[in-house]
Amino acid sequence: MSSVTAPTTVTDMFAADSGTDTALVVVLVLCAVAFAALVLVLYRVLVALADLRSDLEVIEAEMLPMLNELRDATRETRGIIDEARGDLKRFDKVLGSAESISEAVADTSRVARTVLSAPVIKVAAAATGTRRAFSVLRRRR
Repeated sequence: MSSVTAPTTVTDMFAADSGTDTALVVVLVLCAVAFAALVLVLYRVLVALADLRSDLEVIEAEMLPMLNELRDATRETRGIIDEARGDLKRFDKVLGSAESISEAVADTSRVARTVLSAPVIKVAAAATGTRRAFSVLRRRR
């Protein structure tokens, strides 16, 4: 069996565990660098969020008056549309009345034509016959 002896000098102490200690130091340095990089990234994210918040406040300040104008315009448009609907309903009633009047006049015209056509034709025929009779009687004299 071999026996392990304890280092007796400082140089012997560093020489015995130099590989493990070096790896440990490298890992610690890398962890410190990674932590520093993480802190830097988090700081940049914090700055970006602050910029985003200020940009959103500017956008909100610009958009609120536009939204209020849009609401007002929507209310006004809704009023105009309601008024137009009322006008359209009145126009529809007037148009319906005009159609009824037109149909009544057409019916009256058709009835008058039917009722009056035969007597008018008879009167015209009688007038024509009477005129011919008078013209024949004049020629004979």
